Amino acid sequence: MKEDLGKQSIESLGEFGLINHLTAAFNASNSSTVFGVGDDCAVIVRDEATYTLVSSDLFLENIHFDLMYVPLKHLGYKVISASISDVYAMNGMAEQVVVNIGLSSRFPLEAIEELYEGIQKACEHFQVDLVGGDTSSSSKGLMLSVTAIGKVSKSRISYRKGAKTNDIIMVSGDLGRPYLGLQILEREKSVFLANPNIQPELAPFDPLIKKQLMPEARKDVISLLEQLGVVPSAMIDISDGLASELKHLCAASKLGCIIHEEKLPYHEDTMLLASEFNLSPLTCAMNGGEEYELLFSVSQEDFLALKGNPHFTPIGYFTEEHGIAQLMDQSGSIHEIKAQGWAHF
Repeated sequence: MKEDLGKQSIESLGEFGLINHLTAAFNASNSSTVFGVGDDCAVIVRDEATYTLVSSDLFLENIHFDLMYVPLKHLGYKVISASISDVYAMNGMAEQVVVNIGLSSRFPLEAIEELYEGIQKACEHFQVDLVGGDTSSSSKGLMLSVTAIGKVSKSRISYRKGAKTNDIIMVSGDLGRPYLGLQILEREKSVFLANPNIQPELAPFDPLIKKQLMPEARKDVISLLEQLGVVPSAMIDISDGLASELKHLCAASKLGCIIHEEKLPYHEDTMLLASEFNLSPLTCAMNGGEEYELLFSVSQEDFLALKGNPHFTPIGYFTEEHGIAQLMDQSGSIHEIKAQGWAHF
C-alpha cells in the first residue's frame, strides 16, 4: 500500500521520491530478478557467472534538449552515450540499445536520417548494437526513449550501495565543462533571439560545447578498473551534478561523506571561463550535471592500485554520519552539500 502523502506534489517528491512512491508496492516474483528499482540498472540473472543489466532513459524536446542549438546528429550520439553510461555505472559493459522515437510532422525525413547518423556513430564508437525500437507520430516535438542492455560478471558488479566507512571517494576525468558549454549555448541563443542578424561566436569554445553536445560515457574506465583488479564498493555516473550523486551514494550506503574542495579536478578551460560567467568552478562541478564521469568508492587497500593514476582523482571519503554529505573548503571550514543541479520535475 502506498504511503499517504496527502496533497504533496510531484515536484516536491522529485524524481526518486516519485519512483519510490509509485513502485513501493511492487515485489519481484521471478527468481531471475536480482535487483529492480533503485539503481542505475535493473539486474537480471544471465547465467551462472553473469548478470544482464537493463536501463531506460527518456529524452523530451524542450525539457532535455533544445533543437535551437542542438544538432540532430549530436543529439543522436548523446542519447546513446547518456543511456549506456548507466551500464558502466554498474561496472558493466553495454552491448545493445533499443531506440523508440516519437516525432511531429514538422520533421522531414532528412532530419530523422541525421538523428540516426548520430545514433549509428555512437553505436559504432561504443561497440553496441541497435537491436530494435518503435516509432510513432507526436502531436508536438520530438521524443526519444533509449533502453540500454549490458552485462557484468557477478564478481565485479557495483551498486550504489556497498560503500563502507573510510572508503575513498574517487572521480574519473574532470568536472564542470559540460555545464559551461551549456552556458555558452544559452548565451548565444539569447543573443540570437534578441538580434537574428548576429551570428553566434562558438568556434573559440568548441571543446566546452562538445562536452555538452557529445558527452563521452566512460567505457574506458570500466576496462581500466578490470585491468587494475579493482571493484568499486559503490558507483554512480554523474548525470545530475556531483552534489546530487554524492547524496545518492550516501543514501544508498547509509553513510555520510566529506569532500575536499581543493581535490576536485578541473580542466584549465573550466577555470578560465567560469569567471566570465561569474561562476565558481565549484558551482559548475557540484550543480552542472551531464558529465557522465564515474563517481565511485574503493577500499583503502584498493586505493593503492589507483593512487597516482591520471585517470582518477580521490576527492574525499565516506563517514559514519548517515545521509550527511559535507564539503571541506580550502580554509578548512565544513559546509553541508546541497543538491541544486538538474531537477526532473
